[in-house]
Amino acid sequence: MIQYRTRVRLLAICAGGVLAAAHSTADDESSTEEFKARFEALDTGLEVRGVQPSKVPGLYEVMVDGGAIYVTEDARYLIAGSLYEARDTGLVNLTEEKNAVERRRIAAEIDPARTIAFPPEGDTLASVLVFTDTDCGYCRRLHQDIAGYNDRGIEVRYLAFPRSGIGTPTYDKMVSAWCAEDPRAALTALKRGEGIPERYCEDHPVGVQYELGQSLGISGTPSILLPDGTMLPGYAPPEQLAAALGL
Repeated sequence: MIQYRTRVRLLAICAGGVLAAAHSTADDESSTEEFKARFEALDTGLEVRGVQPSKVPGLYEVMVDGGAIYVTEDARYLIAGSLYEARDTGLVNLTEEKNAVERRRIAAEIDPARTIAFPPEGDTLASVLVFTDTDCGYCRRLHQDIAGYNDRGIEVRYLAFPRSGIGTPTYDKMVSAWCAEDPRAALTALKRGEGIPERYCEDHPVGVQYELGQSLGISGTPSILLPDGTMLPGYAPPEQLAAALGL
């Protein structure tokens, strides 16, 4: 009888815990929706892609173009910057962790056929996405090292990011490269400072890729996106990139 009563009591405690957890989850979802409505009512001009409570009580994590920002639950104060957590192993950048997850999701949706790829002749050990500008000095330096990346098993997939914007001479040149019969040769020629024939195709991805880069917070080129979602701003020599990839 004692054992039976004990089991009943334990079951009651467990059931109460489940109900409390379910109630808490419902409260969290309701609070999040209320916060989202308050934030969107501010008309900040920011496009909200996601909202969830942060690890800091009273602070919400809001995903917008460029990454995560933090907003108080009354939607009155906004913090644009990195949130760190002090762990036994040291400081951890929670904002970068979140942004990396978002970058991985976005990268997975990019059609490889819309990039201009330079794969190694042998096995591909890693593939990186590089937002590039044909008139950028460090972009040209990176392209000069294509053989060095390939020798280390690294495939380079270029995305267009004309820093001067849509409709500019650099934009037009990059459209011509993506629309060329041989995009790889055309892009290489532009990065050498050579001219290429003007071409235009309705389905070119240059504008879309430029806007994608802006949504990721890219302002300069080259910007290298690693498979784990890490973004390396600027030029990275072959040996440095291989180390970052664990090769």
